[in-house]
Amino acid sequence: MSGNDPGIRAPRTAAHGLPPLFLDVRRLLNVYAQQSLRAEFRFDPAHPLMVTTTFIVAGGPRVTWLLGRDLLHQGLFSLGGLGDVQVWPTHLDERSTAWLQLNSHGLKALFELPVPPLAEWLEHTYRLVPAGYELDGVDWDAVAVGLLSGGEVPSD
Repeated sequence: MSGNDPGIRAPRTAAHGLPPLFLDVRRLLNVYAQQSLRAEFRFDPAHPLMVTTTFIVAGGPRVTWLLGRDLLHQGLFSLGGLGDVQVWPTHLDERSTAWLQLNSHGLKALFELPVPPLAEWLEHTYRLVPAGYELDGVDWDAVAVGLLSGGEVPSD
């Protein structure tokens, strides 16, 4: 969604209200090997259903995934997601972490995320755009007209 698309009543203006979150995460390569890397989490109130996550490997390519905000939040405390993205807590007493598994074209990547800073950051996103209000700016009449006329429909 964008404030310039038809079907949007009022763009959200707090796009810069929440700085990105940078975390040190671990990618599990196999039972014995792991790789440390940085992950950048971004939230744009104009696209409140998702969190943009970029994995940054020193000297390597950046990989970006769009993750459902609710799925990511749920997965920090209980199993969340089906299919390409799954998140679940580790339930280990010595550290508060969660697993993030990404699947694409038969390839899987498993990451261990620290829960406290990510949960706190996600709570800030819900202060900017509360759960249940993500689609408040959508002009559903314009969306319906676009669907019925075969024209373009604004989307996230």
